[in-house]
Amino acid sequence: MQELSIFVDESGDFGDYAEHSSYYIISMVMHNQENDLSAEIESLENHLAEIGYPNHCLHAGPIIRNENPYRHEGLENRQKLLKGFMAFFRKIDVRCLLVSIEKKYVEDAVEAVGKLAKKLSLFIRENYGFFQSFDVVKIYYDNGQVEVSKLLSSVFHTLLENVEFRKIRPQDYRLFQAADFIATLKLLQIKLDKNELSNAEEYFFGSPKIIRKKYLKVLEDKAKSI
Repeated sequence: MQELSIFVDESGDFGDYAEHSSYYIISMVMHNQENDLSAEIESLENHLAEIGYPNHCLHAGPIIRNENPYRHEGLENRQKLLKGFMAFFRKIDVRCLLVSIEKKYVEDAVEAVGKLAKKLSLFIRENYGFFQSFDVVKIYYDNGQVEVSKLLSSVFHTLLENVEFRKIRPQDYRLFQAADFIATLKLLQIKLDKNELSNAEEYFFGSPKIIRKKYLKVLEDKAKSI
């Protein structure tokens, strides 16, 4: 049986527009289960163990911003954590999708969900043959936001017949953490383009050139943004 696994995460919330919450991003990492990722995962696990984080669930945003659970971690180790995950993401054979909106151009949560759903629906229709080539498409999400759960169910069940949903824990799936990772990178890309990087982000990376060359170039190569 051919199976496509789609790991979904998000960045932002459906509350009112604010400068600290200007964008909403849904990220998807799509993995054809025929592609074995065990060697790449083992390499990541070994890297994390070497720097004192065995079996650790990675959260890219807090690593960059020096937030819990990395509040008392030094810059060098935080950089090693993110670089290690970047190396993992670069190697894995997956397809990625990033769906985003700028919240100041929507009236409320209903309109925001509608715009995201329209973008996702168009992507599925344009790639219908790809999705239909699998016997089953499994959507993995932690049900972190009710609006996203409803959006995913509505869009996928409407357009595809071979869909199943799984509620998961982030710590159990490295590809879910990859969805978190690319959502963080996409937000960095948007903020960099608009000269909106925070002091913590500038301090962590050192310069916009490093962000573009070592992180965003890989994101652009591996992920479609709509």
